Amino acid sequence: MKRSVRGCYQSEGYVFAKNAADVVKQHGLERVARLASNENPDPPSEVALKRGYEALSHANRYPDELQVTLHNALTAAHGNYPFVTGVGMDGVIETTIRTLVEPGDLVAISTPTFSFYRLSAIAQGAGVIEVPRGPRFEVEPVPFIEACEGAKLAFLCTPNNPTGNGTSVEMIREILEHIECVLFLDNAYVEFSDLDYLPLLRDFDNLVIGRTFSKAYSLAGLRVGYAFVPGWFRPYYLRAATPHTLNAVSAAAAVGALSDRHHVETARARVIRWRKELSGRLNYPAMPSDANFIMVDVAPLTSDEAVDHLARMGVLVRSCRSFRGLEDHYVRVSIGADWENEMCIDAFSRVIP
Repeated sequence: MKRSVRGCYQSEGYVFAKNAADVVKQHGLERVARLASNENPDPPSEVALKRGYEALSHANRYPDELQVTLHNALTAAHGNYPFVTGVGMDGVIETTIRTLVEPGDLVAISTPTFSFYRLSAIAQGAGVIEVPRGPRFEVEPVPFIEACEGAKLAFLCTPNNPTGNGTSVEMIREILEHIECVLFLDNAYVEFSDLDYLPLLRDFDNLVIGRTFSKAYSLAGLRVGYAFVPGWFRPYYLRAATPHTLNAVSAAAAVGALSDRHHVETARARVIRWRKELSGRLNYPAMPSDANFIMVDVAPLTSDEAVDHLARMGVLVRSCRSFRGLEDHYVRVSIGADWENEMCIDAFSRVIP
């Protein structure tokens, strides 16, 4: 019966980082530095935990299908924009594609980048146009604009995963001025940068800006994503969305997290400090980053060789081998807790080709 499985799932899927528990068991370690998944090492805000606990006592009821309380909290935090929500950024991406893309439509993607854009587009029956970045992983606007000419939807991640670099607001404006398709701007890591794309929403009705509570807000395990969208788009997104996907506990915790700016600022300050420290102290070159991770060139080692060397020393980083369009000698290193970062520096010093 395996032949009944759709062709797009026969040979590929999302590639996960090594599992921390498996690495501990395999190498007989007491603990590992978990620097593979761009998580926030701090636990959630106490306010977020309190709101989540309160919501748990009403878990016998379905959540509000419109997530009004969360939308009001997002408005209070960011301004009077139309919002949509989903189960993590992945859920927002998937529903956006479902809303706009029919089989045979084209989706343009700036690469190398987060693989889920491509996987979700193909699952919806779309054709994918991959637009390579420049030699320093910068977005080149002319090829991207040309790729968008026949596309229904385009994806651009900034700061970009896994390269870490951001794209200027001016360049995004230039792109929007010359395309007619919808541009999904993935801002999962924007809290760790000085980039602000929200003013563009006033001038363009084909811009969707996706964000997440997984990184700066420490809610990766609760899977809460949201997006700033044009007013015309929201009702169609709500029709396309799976009913009741964002659970009540996650939504309530997100409301609490939005009220605790100190938590986010603490995470941001640590990331900025350690991003610079790690970039200067690893014995391999790191790419400039605006995110809560850095991408490191480990040549002449391959990505997997470097990951295996570091795992034996208790440091878990992400191999970038699975990122399409990226040469096989990069690893992605998340900014962790102080002890994890120091452990990472020591382990890299002992990785010898």
